[in-house]
Amino acid sequence: MSDDLKENITKAVSQVKDPHMGISIVEMGIVQNIDIQDKSVKITLKPTNPACMSVARMAADAKSLASEVEGVNEVKIIVEGHSMADQINQMINK
Repeated sequence: MSDDLKENITKAVSQVKDPHMGISIVEMGIVQNIDIQDKSVKITLKPTNPACMSVARMAADAKSLASEVEGVNEVKIIVEGHSMADQINQMINK
């Protein structure tokens, strides 16, 4: 179950593209980790640039798409390695 769920979440989040490169955030390695505990999902994102202005949009899109996956009750996004990570995390997960 968990492997299928992780695969479905990965597929969903793969639809999010880096707006500058036009490449999936999964392919680019921006998605660092997908952790599943019961039906709660934590997705860690690390932008390629610590000042990336698009990371908040990518995080919001990833959260929205992952939330739509069957079997997921809650999604938390953790942005790391960004100059405004704390503010972005607070905004995305409120």
